[in-house]
Amino acid sequence: MAQRFDPVTVADRETEDALRGEIMRCYPDHGIAGEERPTLKPEARFQWVIDPIDGTKAFVCGLPTWSTLVGLCDRSKPVLGAMSQPFVGEYYLGGPGFAERVDTHGRSILATSETTQLNHASLFATSPDMFNPEGELACFGALSKKVQLTRFGLDSYAYCQLAAGFIDIVAEAGLGFYDIAALVPIVEHSGGIITTWDGSPVRQGGTVLAAANESLHEQALSVLRDSKD
Repeated sequence: MAQRFDPVTVADRETEDALRGEIMRCYPDHGIAGEERPTLKPEARFQWVIDPIDGTKAFVCGLPTWSTLVGLCDRSKPVLGAMSQPFVGEYYLGGPGFAERVDTHGRSILATSETTQLNHASLFATSPDMFNPEGELACFGALSKKVQLTRFGLDSYAYCQLAAGFIDIVAEAGLGFYDIAALVPIVEHSGGIITTWDGSPVRQGGTVLAAANESLHEQALSVLRDSKD
């Protein structure tokens, strides 16, 4: 299989450097893990996980579906998350007791959809080529056949739109922890469920399944598990 195009821009590096500088100034005892630079203080209890430009391919194509992701983990558990899309002026935030979208109109509370039947659900992923053709692609295909609508694109926006109630399921693979750490609290505190494809808590990259509620998540998880056998 041909190697996927994975661009890195000057903006990626400079954004991460700026974020690291502010975090180190405010929280000198915390660790930092980012996509573009070496991990700082990996032994620290609190770790900031940075993806300076999530969706770099969208960024270089001039599409507004890229974002900056910043998450805070407590002993590898994501507890706070922020997604920023400064071009369109949208920010999604999640943590204990809150999940909200902030834009020029103010703040709005995030809440996932009430869809509970798989055949009424929408399914998103960034791209078909993110799935390993030896197994993951077949599992995603099986899930796609069970839902009402499958679409690709959006990168981290898909998880935020799930948190806002517009999308029902996101299933992806090949993620780094920096791709997902900030999104876990946003999804969870808006009422959604997010795990790996085997149902484990998200504590690193790999496969991720996010759903609007427990019922929908269990149905999607069952399809992915059965398709693996």
